[in-house]
Amino acid sequence: MDQQAIAQAAELLHHARRIVALTGAGISRPSGIPDFRSDSGLWRADDPMEIASLRGFRANPQRFFRWMRPLLDTIGVAQPNPAHQALAQLELCCKHVAVVTQNIDGLHQRAGSHEALELHGHLRSAVCLECEQQVPATAVLPRVRKGAVPRCSCGGLLKPNVVLFDELLPRGIYWLAERAARTCDVMIIAGTALEVAPACELPLTALDHGAKLIIINQGCTDLDAHAAVVLHEDVAQALPAMLAVLAAPNQRIVGG
Repeated sequence: MDQQAIAQAAELLHHARRIVALTGAGISRPSGIPDFRSDSGLWRADDPMEIASLRGFRANPQRFFRWMRPLLDTIGVAQPNPAHQALAQLELCCKHVAVVTQNIDGLHQRAGSHEALELHGHLRSAVCLECEQQVPATAVLPRVRKGAVPRCSCGGLLKPNVVLFDELLPRGIYWLAERAARTCDVMIIAGTALEVAPACELPLTALDHGAKLIIINQGCTDLDAHAAVVLHEDVAQALPAMLAVLAAPNQRIVGG
């Protein structure tokens, strides 16, 4: 691992007052949750643009839940990894940290992050497509695991509270994410190739308002050339390494 880059990133975090962490599938991969686009991901066997669209869900909810059941089971047993924990612990360094995640697994909250904006929704509940009643996941998952299509007491279909491919992001959540991007001093981009809109626009907003970017991703991104620090490393190793430098009581940080 590039220790100089780790130290540079820690220095940026040391001087920052407001930090945003934009996270993607790569941060949860060490927890055993596959990237949708990986060879073992959900995109390989079926066409998710059809199955996991609102149109496809309404047309064939049984197929949707059959397709999604392995992911539900995987997320159900997944645990936060050192990357999730490092972002939660960053708050203990007297920093205001907002996590903006494209993931639906809830691992940031379980790790202890207090401000986690879930752009693509979550699996803690389902919503009725007819009466809009919210139903806890604990009441829905047993039916899904038995192969049944969950329905509301009114008879309407229950859809997980996730954003499907032909749905818009919740306006309020994205507004909060944009505000966080506009007001941060440093944005950490962790485990995302920045290929999915509109999340990929948030780093540009941060740059336009004077923020520094720290990119941690095993592959390249289109914004690598604009970042203050780039680490093509495992995020579950790089983020804890940064935190260790930042938190070390005898560690000299340049300008500190």
